[in-house]
Amino acid sequence: MEEDEAIHGDFYLLAKSYFDCREYRRAAHVLRDQTGKKSVFLRCYALYLAGEKRKEEEMIELEGPLGKSDAVNRELVSLERELATLCKNNTIDPFGLYLYGLVLKEKGNENLARKVLVESVNSYPWNWSAWSELQSLCTTVDILNGLNLSNHWMKEFFLASIYQELRMHNESLSKYENLQGMFTFSNYIQAQIAKARYSLREFEQVEVIFEDLLRNDPYRVEDMDTYSNVLYTKECFSALSYLAHRVIMTDKYRPESCCIIGNYYSLKGQHEKSVVYFRRALKLNKNYLSAWTLMGHEYVEMKNTPAAVDAYRRAVDINPRDYRAWYGLGQAYEMMGMPHYALHYFRKSVFFQPIDSRLWIAMAQCYESEQLHMLEEAIKCYKRAANCNDTEAIALHRLAMLHRELDQPEEAAFYYKKDLERMEAEEREGPNLVEALMFLATHYKTQKKFEEAEVYCTRLLDYTGPERETAKSLLRGMRIAQSGFPSMDVEHFHP
Repeated sequence: MEEDEAIHGDFYLLAKSYFDCREYRRAAHVLRDQTGKKSVFLRCYALYLAGEKRKEEEMIELEGPLGKSDAVNRELVSLERELATLCKNNTIDPFGLYLYGLVLKEKGNENLARKVLVESVNSYPWNWSAWSELQSLCTTVDILNGLNLSNHWMKEFFLASIYQELRMHNESLSKYENLQGMFTFSNYIQAQIAKARYSLREFEQVEVIFEDLLRNDPYRVEDMDTYSNVLYTKECFSALSYLAHRVIMTDKYRPESCCIIGNYYSLKGQHEKSVVYFRRALKLNKNYLSAWTLMGHEYVEMKNTPAAVDAYRRAVDINPRDYRAWYGLGQAYEMMGMPHYALHYFRKSVFFQPIDSRLWIAMAQCYESEQLHMLEEAIKCYKRAANCNDTEAIALHRLAMLHRELDQPEEAAFYYKKDLERMEAEEREGPNLVEALMFLATHYKTQKKFEEAEVYCTRLLDYTGPERETAKSLLRGMRIAQSGFPSMDVEHFHP
């Protein structure tokens, strides 16, 4: 009996060696007569991966890296039949259930796949691959709430991750911060907290977290592409250059490394070179979502809209919830003069990321286009943008201008005043400030609120252009209206 077990163990070890060398069919062949649960799982998993490998080869042969093909994993039918029988006879382990769930998902049977994967993670909660597959099948909060999951600390990791995927960023952040109390020195949790804060656009805090992470783990490449996105957004040339050099010295041929270098060249304005590195990232991992999206952005910069549309479409094929790709598609169609299509994609983007003011502004500008000219809808979008921390200070000014265009002076004055308060708080100068002062001075004079009008006129006297003369004229008019006599001079208003 012991001799038989040793022989079976030898078969398993030989198959495992072939498996580790990516010789999947040899591994499956060695285990063809083995009936142990470990051996059955390894044989079936080897066949699944052999089918995936052949599917990828057919995709490249038939369509090339940018195209789609009808290639399928030819092992799925036989695997589904065998695993279903094992499941029915209750002779399958949690790893077999994971593989069965994976096969069902590939076959499109999502409901049964979820049920099987839940059974797998409840039986053996430490298999993160099973949790990841289950996460990909939970596309709504209702589906997530319908799962019958056992309580375990791995469930907390799953919930934190899926909340991030479902754009429930505050809930995700709360989960990860609680987990950090249990796993105090986990670099993984620290990186996930940074990514959650990145989604909330808290860039200053994200930068601090990643700097701390690199001090603790200086050769880390994983998640550093998110850090490079922050540095790119903040236009930190030297920091991004240093990070790019660092990852080149650590591991040049990782998809994340290529993405970081692509961001560096993009920030330098070398878009063609940037595309080269994003393509390299995709050769290393064709499902690398960020590379498809960022490459689309580069093609937009290069005015190559058909290539940009291709890249963005590949991104949404990989993850239909990626708001950046939907936003990119909207931009591309807007560039092609097709605002109705652009509007459809902008709506998709704000559905998945309703807290990003840039998306609302893009949709508002689309409504403002000559072909649509739907100003009331544009106003609604700008209002949403103004409530989403509009860092570029576009929304309030556009709201004031649109209300002015629609002959709604009270509303225009309200937004000009709010915009003026914001510019004063941020110590901004420029034409928008002068425009706000001019409108408010004129508006309050028309309303016979002379004291308020005088305040804005007095501020306009600080300028040297035509606005100074306009302010003088307004002040003179107000003096006449108040006293009934012509005024000789208005300079005394402005000592």
